[in-house]
Amino acid sequence: MVELSAVGLAERVASLPLIDHHVHGAFTGELGRAAFEVHLNEGSPDPVPAWMTQFDSQLGFAVRRWCAPLLDLPAHAPADAYWARRTELGVVDVTRRLLRAAGVSDWLVDTGHAAGAVLDPAGVATASGGVAHEIVRLESLAEQLAADGVPGREYADEFGSRLSLATRTAVGVKSVIAYRSGFTVDLSRPGPREVADAARRWVDAGGGRLVDTGLLRHGRHAAVGTGLPLQIHTGLGDRDLDLHRANPVLLLDLLRLPAVAAVPVLLLHCYPYHREAAYLAQAFPNVHMDVGLALNHVGVRSREVLAESVELAPFAKLLYSSDAWGPPELHHLGAVLWRRAVTATFGAWVDDGDWSLADAERVAAMMGRGNAERVYRLA
Repeated sequence: MVELSAVGLAERVASLPLIDHHVHGAFTGELGRAAFEVHLNEGSPDPVPAWMTQFDSQLGFAVRRWCAPLLDLPAHAPADAYWARRTELGVVDVTRRLLRAAGVSDWLVDTGHAAGAVLDPAGVATASGGVAHEIVRLESLAEQLAADGVPGREYADEFGSRLSLATRTAVGVKSVIAYRSGFTVDLSRPGPREVADAARRWVDAGGGRLVDTGLLRHGRHAAVGTGLPLQIHTGLGDRDLDLHRANPVLLLDLLRLPAVAAVPVLLLHCYPYHREAAYLAQAFPNVHMDVGLALNHVGVRSREVLAESVELAPFAKLLYSSDAWGPPELHHLGAVLWRRAVTATFGAWVDDGDWSLADAERVAAMMGRGNAERVYRLA
């Protein structure tokens, strides 16, 4: 028999308009099945081997369970039937159905990765019926300077000017230094000469992907000067990232800097280092975290991951995100799996008498919406 308290909590969580504080756009073009399956795998960009399918994964099973009914199919519809129906409906209809069913009121959209292939913030807003806000990716901004041939002696000033312009309407900034150098490097602010020399070498070499640690550090510290929330990718990512160098606990030296302590820092993803991130959220007043991205990929095990994330972190430091990019299934599943994990975890504690129903509902609302409203000044 289901406890009445669990039913009440489920209803409250199900109706909560979420704020997805870290997300990307959904694909704008039609995909073949092979390309779609590649995007059900976070780690590898390679084609899926012919002897397997990514539908046979926790994420693939979650797609068939929770997305199939929104495409007028029964839950757990076979992968072939799912793909046939998805193709029949087309990308515009599928995206609209899945994004609207997510129950997200606000999307904080990072536009810095393969922007031409996915919806921009305005497109996300139109497809979902919600509101979209922009997050500025620092490395992409720097790479545009190099593409424009900005001389080394002008790099710092030009970066600052473009950052100021880009953040006039943005609600936050983001760094993917975890992909470029990891956190096992000097994290202090570089001097003007180091920045100018590094920029000159980079631009003279033709620019391209930014990996120079001095320029990466410069971008991050310039962003701190805006006063906006700073998102930092940590933990899980594709194989271009050295996972052992993306452990958020390696950011201790950065977090101890007084200038950094003055702005909100959002540790993204964190898994499998979500317990380390929770420690940092407890240790530093300005540090917040999420377990976005992981919840989609662990599927039904999202309950355990979310429960581990709330073991130590103060509840005011935990935010919801999907980190969806590409397939709109990810935008929908992030919300579904988060709601289910919160309901199951908090509901069990209420039924055991460890939490009150009122506290469970209040904390769920903080994590799903209230904390993001405060951090990003959306309210």
